[in-house]
Amino acid sequence: MPRVEITVPEHLEMQIAQMVERGEFVDRGEAVEELLSTGLKAYKTSGPQDDEPADPGGFEDDGMMGHDDEYVF
Repeated sequence: MPRVEITVPEHLEMQIAQMVERGEFVDRGEAVEELLSTGLKAYKTSGPQDDEPADPGGFEDDGMMGHDDEYVF
């Protein structure tokens, strides 16, 4: 498995350490791997998809601001 070195803010390191102490993860490496994987999955499902063309006008198909019958100017 490839190794990656990252630097994180102290507050994130503390949160990870607390999760390990509570037994949510075996060790820090497992915690970082699982949290990163979960974050990437969440980003992929909430962000733009590779197979969806970008909307050049910035408008959704169902109207501006996500409303079907209302347009806000």
